[in-house]
Amino acid sequence: MNVTVLYFARLREAIGRERDVFSLPPEVATVGALRGWLLAQGEPWAGAFAETRRVRAAVNQEMARDDATPLSDGAEVAFFPPVTGG
Repeated sequence: MNVTVLYFARLREAIGRERDVFSLPPEVATVGALRGWLLAQGEPWAGAFAETRRVRAAVNQEMARDDATPLSDGAEVAFFPPVTGG
């Protein structure tokens, strides 16, 4: 499954870019699994996502829950701190 991951605010600064496109293994089927997979990839994701409870997510522009929001091929997943400026 291919997904586009967007990073906002301090995450964008920590990772050094605004987006990535990943081909995910089959076991990465939810937002929470994606978050864990990113952490396991090492830097820069490990540092950026170290405080995962503070990072919010949206899938296809709708707020997402780690354990309840499935991913689908072509999904756009956005990660952002709880408060982002404009």
